[in-house]
Amino acid sequence: MPTARDRARAELTAEITDLARAQLATVGAAGLSLRAVARELGMASSAVYRYFPSRDELLTRLIVEGYDALGAAAEQADDPTASPMTRWLGVCRAVRRWALRHPHEYALLYGSPVPGYRAPEDTVRPAMRVAAVLGGILGDAAQAGLLPPSAGRSPGPVSPAVTPVLGGEHPALDDAVRARGLLTWSSVFGAISFELFGHFTGAVTDADAFFDEAMRDLAGLIGLPET
Repeated sequence: MPTARDRARAELTAEITDLARAQLATVGAAGLSLRAVARELGMASSAVYRYFPSRDELLTRLIVEGYDALGAAAEQADDPTASPMTRWLGVCRAVRRWALRHPHEYALLYGSPVPGYRAPEDTVRPAMRVAAVLGGILGDAAQAGLLPPSAGRSPGPVSPAVTPVLGGEHPALDDAVRARGLLTWSSVFGAISFELFGHFTGAVTDADAFFDEAMRDLAGLIGLPET
């Protein structure tokens, strides 16, 4: 059972990260400052450094928490009993909703790199959670015999490392399909980023309808059936 000291430390750690997350909305990730967080808390900066020894460690915590929150939204939206297309659209919509509700956290994850920051290895697994959900839909469709046969497709330049994420091993999931899977994965976030960062302004009249149609097109690219 956690001690009172452990609980106090956890509460202050959460308060630090909450204030840092609020900073993202005002100064952006590049302007994140442990000293500014300390001022908000009314603490000496040296005290905050006992929880996060550097700005980069605080950024990493925010990044991991952001990926985990986005991944959880995708996982909760997936209904394994539904059709592949229904599942795909439900997950993509959930990812978009999260992004629109948390624009500054989304920008931290998928916006411009933070100068001088290099994400450590422990950000990789959280970053793959959405891809794993989408890849699971692809894999389930293959197992159910709902993907077109792969005969005649040319290989795609895809690393074997993506196999577990993009549906696993199956005859219908060759490198060409996985290459399309990577393209659709990046295109989901490309469409969301264009909307969130204002690049569709004046070009799209109904953002919801445009997004749904785009996601259907992407699902068709990897062979998911319409129904």
